[in-house]
Amino acid sequence: MRVAIVGATGVVGQTLLGVLSERNFPLREVRLLASGRSIGKQYEYKGESLVVAEALPEAFLGIDIAFFCASGEVARALAPCAVRAGAVVIDNSSAYRMDDNVPLIVPEVNAAEIGRHCGIIANPNCSTVIMAMALKPLYDAVGVKRVVVSTYQAVSGAGIEAVEELKEQVAAFNGGPLKAAKILPTAAAKKHYQIAFNVIPQVDLFAEHGYTKEEWKMVYETRKIFGDDTLQVSPTTVRVPVMWCHSLALNVETHRPLTVDRARELLAVAPGVVLLDDTDNQIYPMPIDFPDRDEVFVGRLRQDFSLPNALNMWVVGNQLRKGAASNAVQIAEFLVKK
Repeated sequence: MRVAIVGATGVVGQTLLGVLSERNFPLREVRLLASGRSIGKQYEYKGESLVVAEALPEAFLGIDIAFFCASGEVARALAPCAVRAGAVVIDNSSAYRMDDNVPLIVPEVNAAEIGRHCGIIANPNCSTVIMAMALKPLYDAVGVKRVVVSTYQAVSGAGIEAVEELKEQVAAFNGGPLKAAKILPTAAAKKHYQIAFNVIPQVDLFAEHGYTKEEWKMVYETRKIFGDDTLQVSPTTVRVPVMWCHSLALNVETHRPLTVDRARELLAVAPGVVLLDDTDNQIYPMPIDFPDRDEVFVGRLRQDFSLPNALNMWVVGNQLRKGAASNAVQIAEFLVKK
């Protein structure tokens, strides 16, 4: 395949380049594309030096698969150009996720939908991907009626600038200069807050009814992925001072009874899911353990005694990999295979 990566200099673009190498994706050419200010930057891929070019409509000529790891504005401007040039676009932005003509894909959940694409395939929001992976085996077995989810989201989900800001704030706590926060909760917000030794109950900008855009994404994207408009999702998204991996606390109400033991059995054999659930030995998922893993890790399974047919669980996944880059490469692998 000849592939292009739009937004190649960003944290997701760089992660995607690494994932292509790790998974030995069949490549004839890798074309790195970014904004004009990144022209000429060089990155190594399997011993070869790749030079970044400007993301322009003509840059997609001859490309088979175009990975978009840039903003929604860039995707809306350039994805149609890539499709007209003959490429299939796999878009990590939110630009096309809720478009009825664009499949929204987590391969372990709804790979069959990939085949109905008309040139563009959307990658879901990172928190949505991680949650969908944990819900899939339960949904298939007994149906899912309602999910209450609280997220604990790593700063890298807001870009490399947020990672550097956290490092600077920690250094300032140890005697370094403290700079004013500029990135979190989101660069576009009116006010910014320190994340070191803090949690910020806002991910993205606020939207309808006091929910953030991130929270609404989890509602609508989950329904689209499962093809179930009756599925109820009640989200609260929170940024925490963690570098990598999002964590989620899920309360899952099912349509039919499901014991904790049966839920463990289902999760233990689910593709892309790893069960880490041994409280006697304090074994449960923690984000510090998975900086380079693609699986979604589930633990702390327990019955919700306040509600019939309900379970609690703790879920951890790397939002840069399975939540973005690795999920996109898996979609591309499916395209190549078919």
